[in-house]
Amino acid sequence: MGAALNMIYNHYLASYNSRRLTRFDAHKRSELRNVYNSMVKINRDAPWYLPASPQAQQYAVELKESARNLHNTIACLGGLEENGLFDQKSAYSSDPEFVSASYTGPHSPKETVPEFDVEVFSLASPQKNQGLFLEDTKVSLAPGSYSIDIGIGEMSYEFQFALDGTETNGQLQERLARLINSSAVGIRASLAQSDSRTSLQLVSETTGVPSGRPRIFQVSDDHTSKMPGTVAYLGLNNMVGEASDATISVNGSRKSSSSNQMTLEGFFDILLKKVTPIEKPVHIGLKTDTESLTDNITQLMDGYNAFIRAVSSLQSAQTKSLQLMHELEDIASDYSSLMEPAGLSLTDDGTVSVERELLHQTAARTQDAAQTFGFIKNFCNRLLRKSSQISLNPMKYVEKKVVAYKNPGHSFVSPYSPGSYSGMMFNGYC
Repeated sequence: MGAALNMIYNHYLASYNSRRLTRFDAHKRSELRNVYNSMVKINRDAPWYLPASPQAQQYAVELKESARNLHNTIACLGGLEENGLFDQKSAYSSDPEFVSASYTGPHSPKETVPEFDVEVFSLASPQKNQGLFLEDTKVSLAPGSYSIDIGIGEMSYEFQFALDGTETNGQLQERLARLINSSAVGIRASLAQSDSRTSLQLVSETTGVPSGRPRIFQVSDDHTSKMPGTVAYLGLNNMVGEASDATISVNGSRKSSSSNQMTLEGFFDILLKKVTPIEKPVHIGLKTDTESLTDNITQLMDGYNAFIRAVSSLQSAQTKSLQLMHELEDIASDYSSLMEPAGLSLTDDGTVSVERELLHQTAARTQDAAQTFGFIKNFCNRLLRKSSQISLNPMKYVEKKVVAYKNPGHSFVSPYSPGSYSGMMFNGYC
């Protein structure tokens, strides 16, 4: 029974990787209640259909997650507020090749936003383990069930696999790399090659010196539930690169950080990319209102285009996604005549191209951004409503076999449909 549960758990880990979360993925209890009530209301009049196939379920999950990403893009740009999209500030970096920056402070700060000079002396680095370089010959381990443990902080993850005696070293390394990467435990696995030999590399996703521990992660098979021997055979616990902290100077004050991404006094989120030249700091500050407005509209269209491409890429799996594509194109076409003078053009594939120079000129000439770009706010509102509809009921765009339609006027809630829908293991589901 335990082995069966472990197989199921690993299957879901491999199928649904973790997604990037934002502050808009946290919700109050009342908001969660509203989500559930909306799902029940939709289900009241929904027809009965056969359970969706695993492929259709994964399609529904991907569609829902793509809609969530679009919603969060609009929300992060201030699209949930009346004039937030037009008031949202934008950061600049004098040399984004070394340090990039984004503004994370209030939309309309009451105080003067400080500026910063940042020097980078060293970057935060991850832990790197380098396995033995082996020829692609038959594995020397005996056939059987093996497992390895990867300990990260207080957590320990066990990875099980079986050998039947026909595998080569390269096949074993590739299998372990896929198993570790699909589990999303915070370790990236890859294969390195030297001449005709390959080695399995393990690199931590986190950086910085771990607190109270010599390593970020440990690899062993001394106390696993299956046969040991894999760690020594592949050399997986051989650390060749220690984790280190980043050291920087902010306005002349020296600091250290376990991450290359950090916040400056709650106003800027910066990402360290390279060590800066000696005595040549990178200046971080706010862009002008015109540049900020241009950036916000450009990022909004980038988020919309990413959603369009995601839906389009799913057409091979679900032809009913064409219906969603047409609905999105209808929304955008309603504003195409207003978009073109501002440098926004609807293309044949449904995306919106941005002529940044014309957009910038339009933003610079306007005296009232809310009035000039009011159509952008209306466009955002319709996209928000559509993304919410998709998140609540992605099964609308899934091909399914209907068993029976409910009696109009006498419909009722099926207690099992919401459970089936919510049981698709939505990562980051609100």
